[in-house]
Amino acid sequence: MKVLVVDDDAGLRKTLSLILDDGGYEVILASDAETGLRMAREASPDFILTDVRMPGMDGLEFVERYKGEGGTATVLVMSAYGSMNLAMDAMKRGAYDYLHKPFGAEEVLLTLKKAEEREDLRREVGRLREEVAVQRRYGGIVAEAPAMTRVVDMARKVARHPTSVLIQGDTGTGKELVARLIHEESSRSGEAFVAVNCGAIPENLLESEFFGHVKGAFSGADRDREGLFDAAHGGTLFLDEVGDLPESLQVKLLRALQEGEIRRVGESANHDVDVRVIAASNRNLKEASVEGGFREDLYFRLAVVTLSLPSLRERPEDLPMLTRLLLERHAQRMGMEAPAITPEALECLARYPWPGNVRELENVLERAMVLVEEDGAITPAELPG
Repeated sequence: MKVLVVDDDAGLRKTLSLILDDGGYEVILASDAETGLRMAREASPDFILTDVRMPGMDGLEFVERYKGEGGTATVLVMSAYGSMNLAMDAMKRGAYDYLHKPFGAEEVLLTLKKAEEREDLRREVGRLREEVAVQRRYGGIVAEAPAMTRVVDMARKVARHPTSVLIQGDTGTGKELVARLIHEESSRSGEAFVAVNCGAIPENLLESEFFGHVKGAFSGADRDREGLFDAAHGGTLFLDEVGDLPESLQVKLLRALQEGEIRRVGESANHDVDVRVIAASNRNLKEASVEGGFREDLYFRLAVVTLSLPSLRERPEDLPMLTRLLLERHAQRMGMEAPAITPEALECLARYPWPGNVRELENVLERAMVLVEEDGAITPAELPG
């Protein structure tokens, strides 16, 4: 930590230099306010100790000019008996605290310690406000990078309309998070958000899962069961990896979207459903529809608006905040304090291409948290080679 001392008294400058040096601070000395302003610009100190009464420019003008130029150091003014009103005036102009002359070494170091703690708290509050602002704006999605910001802004815009949306992007890029954002920003936010991975359901159960069945419809159907469309009635149905659906179900899905009605397996009549469908795929469904791997009519029904998510390597600006948020999320789940991460470790993360995107980053950070020493910081040693 650097401390700039501004005082026309050579003896006091010498005394403060010894006190601060013993306290572990790097000390810069200035004999007048003009010199102090120049040194503050050049050296960017963390703290400034300035006398109130000095020939030429006094401490009041110094504080006002320094803060007016955008100076960010914490300023403490020193005042003798009879100049307390000046010290209070300086605080009104941006100084943080004052030291009453004469003072001892312990008082100086204690006042600086309090100022350090205050600055740490201010930075932490600023960081939390930044995170809250981002999360409020983007529903928990980190989007500092222009490529991601454009996607999220578009998602919020289409959320206001009942339009079908197709989200495309590599595995692990956050397609479900964007789908949830659209739901939360829409008029359906008070209703259910139902997510399903289309590739995880056995083909012989797909129709029953999507549309439900009645008792006796097939062997083992011992009771009526609603499907995903009924579960999402009034809300949003998110179909992840929709490109994995077999053509037989693609036909039925298309009819449900076109007509707004479904028929349970084993039932003879259709019934209406009110569902907004958001689909996602890690494949290029437009190309697949041209090549015959996906129904073209279903593609056009799903892709009224298409959002293409960038990979993590295409949004390097998001990596530091993503890392911090994921560390805090893992720490909460694991019942521990979130460790710090060294600049060298962040550089390692920035150099890596992240083929598995955010999901891979989560994995790497959880591993690092398990390996890091208690109360230690994550270094390159805790990261995969």
